[in-house]
Amino acid sequence: MTRYIVILLSFCAALTGCANAPASERRPIAWDGLGRDPNRTAVTKHRNADRAPAENDTNPNQERERVLGTLRPYSEAWWAVHDEIEAENDRQLGSKLVICPRCVPPAPQEDVTGSIR
Repeated sequence: MTRYIVILLSFCAALTGCANAPASERRPIAWDGLGRDPNRTAVTKHRNADRAPAENDTNPNQERERVLGTLRPYSEAWWAVHDEIEAENDRQLGSKLVICPRCVPPAPQEDVTGSIR
């Protein structure tokens, strides 16, 4: 019985060590939009409330969406503009997402393409 308790405690300690990130890796995390935003603190809330919107904060897709509304739905031109909007949305999302460096395997240093011989 004691052996099982020791195994259980060591397993729990190992999981606790994996769950805590070092202070140097505290970065914004992805938020699903439900509940309280974990990235928002009291400091950022006041700073953002006092900040006036700058002219550079405009949506780059605003003009594309206006053009998209004038085109015939599902035509080739409509799809081209639609794909530009989606690419810009993906670019914006990619710039905001942060992935834990330990979660992504490192890229190989040498070229690994070619035959398997």
